[in-house]
Amino acid sequence: MWRPIFMINGFIMLILGLIMMIPAFALYYYSGYPDYGFVQSGLIAIFLGGALFLGNYESIRKISILQGYLITVCLWFITPVICALPFLFNADTNQLHNAIFEAAAGITTTSSTILNDIESQPKSILLWRSMLNGLGGIGIVIFAVALSPFLGTGGMQLFSKENSDTEEKFLPKISYIANDIIIVYILLNVVCAMLLKFFGMNWFDAITWALSTISTGGFSIKNASIAFYDNATFELIIALFMILGALPFTYFIILFKRRSFSVLVGNAQVNTFLKLIVFYITTLTVYYAYHADVSFMTSFRIIGFNIISTITTAGIYSADYTTWGSWAVILFLILFLHGGCTGSTTGSIKIFRWQVITAFLRKHIITALSPHQVVVMKAGDKVIDDKIVASVFALVLSFILGILFFTLIIAFSGVDFMTALGAVAGTITGVGTGLSKAIGPQGNFAEFSPFVKYVLSLVMVLGRLEVITVVVLLGKIRWH
Repeated sequence: MWRPIFMINGFIMLILGLIMMIPAFALYYYSGYPDYGFVQSGLIAIFLGGALFLGNYESIRKISILQGYLITVCLWFITPVICALPFLFNADTNQLHNAIFEAAAGITTTSSTILNDIESQPKSILLWRSMLNGLGGIGIVIFAVALSPFLGTGGMQLFSKENSDTEEKFLPKISYIANDIIIVYILLNVVCAMLLKFFGMNWFDAITWALSTISTGGFSIKNASIAFYDNATFELIIALFMILGALPFTYFIILFKRRSFSVLVGNAQVNTFLKLIVFYITTLTVYYAYHADVSFMTSFRIIGFNIISTITTAGIYSADYTTWGSWAVILFLILFLHGGCTGSTTGSIKIFRWQVITAFLRKHIITALSPHQVVVMKAGDKVIDDKIVASVFALVLSFILGILFFTLIIAFSGVDFMTALGAVAGTITGVGTGLSKAIGPQGNFAEFSPFVKYVLSLVMVLGRLEVITVVVLLGKIRWH
């Protein structure tokens, strides 16, 4: 039972070790000497991963449900530890809790950081942080599937365990489109980087920002995030690609293969997502222009970018919303729980599930008023069955209970409740910032105790696995 689990985890460790050589020689390109911390970390990962892989190698024809969950959960818990190795050789992250926190934030596409001065970091560290966003955005499991032919027909069973996106029931089987998803992901990153370079960024900045944008990971290479550049064109490009990263990748594939305008406008989830963005931006632009006494265009630029960044869980900010007043804190907490579309790089609950909940509530209200009326639950033109409803409610309940549970744990450790709530909500949803100035867009998580950092690292992984995956695994192990 355990051999496939050790083998696949070993394979990922091996690949990560090889990838660590890229930042090592990126520093060599800029400074004339390699980052030996990355070289040593890469060699350790290659040795450990190679030993696990070769020691447990076998041809996999079928992966059981329990093995699928174990492989996925183990990958997401072990990967941050392996990815933390280079941080241990860096002066600002050389403590284990800091290294794991930074690595977990990167690979889970959460923009939380413990770095006080990001711009003082070597380019190898900055590139590694963005690369972790890039790897985490596409999902380390589908990354394994694409690069490991030894998985055979059983390999594709893993993808459905990583993400409980029930809307995939309405789309082609993931086994037919895994490679297409990766191609789309790479192309979006390339186009984003090229546009940023064309409009004035240097190649290093353009590549790192593209990796952080499409993944909706949000790791910044500047202390002031995108506000450092004070460039409306950069903000427009990044805002556009944050939205594209928040759309289902299957949406792009179907759009390209069918080449039909009806596909472009016929996806109910995408339409709802875009309408929500327009609604929030329009409403809040008017309010903020009046409240802050700024011009409409200035308000539109500030509100538009930061609303998109939050609702897509990217966490790339051009302003500090915690200074806008209590209304902004409440609103952004609500936005934390939105998320993008299922099948995208975003975190949080996601739009499709809110559509399911809305459809269920509508049915419940109608049947309460007219008990004999037959009401069909739909998301757009897709019928929602009771199994999907049950799955969505289980996931949302797990998310909410997870936020409450970990907020209490952190609050009991001595952190004030509002800061604890913001820290947990921001990390479990993948947004990466909190609701107080200390951990807001201009703050960081450096002042938290090692215990809190370990807890939040766990919360990030649980959020990436959408909580319910771990709950289901624990249930399966209990009854197995």
